Amino acid sequence: MANTAKKAKKMPHIKPINNFAMLFVLTVFQLITGYSAATAGDELAVKVIMSAAILIAVEWIYVSVFYFVLHRRNFELELIAFFLTGVGLTAIGSVAPNACFKQLLISICGIIGFIVLVFILGNIELCMKLRLPVAIAALVLLLLNLIIGKVNHGAQNWIEIGGVTIQPSEFVKVAFIFVGAATLEKIQTSKNIIKFIAFSIACVGTLILIRDFGTALIFFVTFLIIAFMNSGDFKTVGLAVSAAGLGGAIVIKYKSYVTNRFASYRHIWDNNDIIYGNGYQQTHVLTGIASGGLLGLGIGNGNVRRYLQAYLTITDDIFGLICEEWGFLFGIILVLSFVAIAVSALVNSIAARSTFYSICAVAGAGMLLFQTALNVFGITDVLPLTGVTLPFISQGGSSMISCWAVLAFIKASDIRTYSYLGGVKGGAKKK
Repeated sequence: MANTAKKAKKMPHIKPINNFAMLFVLTVFQLITGYSAATAGDELAVKVIMSAAILIAVEWIYVSVFYFVLHRRNFELELIAFFLTGVGLTAIGSVAPNACFKQLLISICGIIGFIVLVFILGNIELCMKLRLPVAIAALVLLLLNLIIGKVNHGAQNWIEIGGVTIQPSEFVKVAFIFVGAATLEKIQTSKNIIKFIAFSIACVGTLILIRDFGTALIFFVTFLIIAFMNSGDFKTVGLAVSAAGLGGAIVIKYKSYVTNRFASYRHIWDNNDIIYGNGYQQTHVLTGIASGGLLGLGIGNGNVRRYLQAYLTITDDIFGLICEEWGFLFGIILVLSFVAIAVSALVNSIAARSTFYSICAVAGAGMLLFQTALNVFGITDVLPLTGVTLPFISQGGSSMISCWAVLAFIKASDIRTYSYLGGVKGGAKKK
């Protein structure tokens, strides 16, 4: 407890925000946008209004309970996540009201998972014991995906269990950070490092086999972050990048699905691509962003929702929908929200009590930020289109739960999180 207090004093001085004032502003914003989305169609979408109201109630209950009962004061991360989740619900509801309510229920599951994981991460000794079972469970999930997974949009990355469809790779993201941080928290021997490298190769290799290349790339970048946090050696990172580059070149050459994606990169405006080809998503998204201007056309008034399939509009291309209808300035605010999460993680990692929390914070933030970049830059043709979701915003149950779980790693790295709960149990001091 004393060590936690000392660490808190070393953290950069940040004037605390008024949590309830920020929550009130967020509530007003969500009520206005929720009503706009509910009235975007020909009839009033009651499910959209219900979803917004329930999310607001969950937000107030969460902050109130942790503020008054557990005496926490640091809700910056949660408020950002609530903001992003609310924007996603509203955007989804304006296109598909029925999908909105389903996304709300999944979001609540994600928030519950976030709370549970933060408490688990508070006990490093328990995390050390769980790292092997978690690694085995992750590999079993990927193996199961490889055997019985269903192909969807070119990738064999879905499993249907009892009528419920899940994307195992989203849950393995959480396990990947957990195993990496827990393994390297111990004495950093060559044996431990080799174990994590073998686990990483197994994860990325399986993802390549099921043709989920976007997620494989996210895993690889997260591996680089963890490797650099461990060694601090750019040569090691450079060697890993070179090996991955060679592997990527082989995949592009012999996998037609990937080759087609790269063939359309920077050629989306070719005549054969604009309407029927591989570039039809990006062309419509870019046209929509340009027509929306700085302030947008208004919720429900855009053309992206009219020209693209509803599924694409609320998953891969939801950022284009938001920029067109909510405005380009609002799109920048969304991106800056993820940057704020990353900055928070960096601040937390500096004052973190142990290597475990430093790795958790930076790897978690790096994963979210890189996935955001792949989505935003992919649909705007700055990078090849990979089909990954926009964290917290795109429709997708597995993705939403995964995003909240990854956020738990960043939350757990904040020494203020446990300062009122008896401190953190176990763990080696950070060197």
